[in-house]
Amino acid sequence: MHENEISKIIVDCAFRVHNELGPGLLESVYEEVLSYELKKKGLNIERQKGISVNYDNLKMELGFRADIIVENKVIIELKSIEEIAPVHSKQLLTYLRLTGCKLGLLINFNEALIKDGIRRIVNNL
Repeated sequence: MHENEISKIIVDCAFRVHNELGPGLLESVYEEVLSYELKKKGLNIERQKGISVNYDNLKMELGFRADIIVENKVIIELKSIEEIAPVHSKQLLTYLRLTGCKLGLLINFNEALIKDGIRRIVNNL
């Protein structure tokens, strides 16, 4: 399945979760419920996956944790905050570069309309 097809399913699931639960909950709640919805769609997901970082001759076994990785192709970075800052998009782009993934979705569930809380970040897609 191509990244764009996966992303459409993710966005549909995010809409479903937001319509049912609304804004204002903890990020961990949205992660749990979105993961559940993605699994129901038959997608392979990994939650809080530790990603190593290599720098020069230094290898850090745990450089960061990805919130959700779908089909080993799309990284979802979840937020439940007042406002997305520019650094959040840059952070996700760094995650994409370090993992070799080409597509990331930054989803802030703390929006009145979820469409205003979804940002698509690409890395050579």
